[in-house]
Amino acid sequence: MPDLHPDPYRDAIDEFVLLWGEMATSWGINKTMAQIHALLYAETRPLDTDSIMEKLDISRGNANMNLRNLLQWKLIHKVHFKGQRKDYYTAEKDVWNIVATLIGERQQREIAPILDHLKELYNRFDEENLETEEAQEFKERIKNFIEFLEMFERFTAALLPYINKKNLKFLKQLVKMAEAHKAMTGKDQDRESPQIESETDG
Repeated sequence: MPDLHPDPYRDAIDEFVLLWGEMATSWGINKTMAQIHALLYAETRPLDTDSIMEKLDISRGNANMNLRNLLQWKLIHKVHFKGQRKDYYTAEKDVWNIVATLIGERQQREIAPILDHLKELYNRFDEENLETEEAQEFKERIKNFIEFLEMFERFTAALLPYINKKNLKFLKQLVKMAEAHKAMTGKDQDRESPQIESETDG
C-alpha cells in the first residue's frame, strides 16, 4: 500500500522516533522499546507487527518482546479490526498519562528494590549486634537514606494521580508555590550570609 503522507511528514516521524530512542535510558527502557512506542504515538492509525518491523528494521522476536513490555507498562493498547486476524497496536496519546506511567514504573522497578535492600541492611546492624561508634554512625546514615526514599515513595504515590491535563491549573499553582517558597528562602539565606567586604589599596 503506498504511503499517503508527504515526505516531510515521514521525516518528522522518523526524527521523533530516533529522538525518543536516544532518550530511552532516561526513561529506564531500552532503545527499541522506546522507538516502537514513539512510532505508535506518532502514527495516526494503529500498526500491525509486520508494519512495525518494516518501519524500524527489527526482527519479529525483538518486536514481539518489546510490544509485550509496552503492553505490560500500559503505554500501548491492542486494537482489533473486524475481519482481521492480525493484532494491531496504538499508543497512549495523552502525554500526561505517558509521563505518569513512566515515573510510576521507574519508581516500582528501581526505587522500591533499593529501599527493600537498605531496610535489610539496616536490620542487620541489630541482628549482628554491630554497636561500635562507627557502626552506629553508619546505621544512622542508612536510616536517613531510608527515610528519604520512603518520603519520595509517598510523594510519588500522592502526586501521580494528579498528573493529568485536567489538573494543569492545580499543578501550575503548586509549582508557583514552590517557586515562591524557593525565592523567599533564597532571600533569607542571602540576608543571613555574612557580607565579606573586599579590601582595596588606599
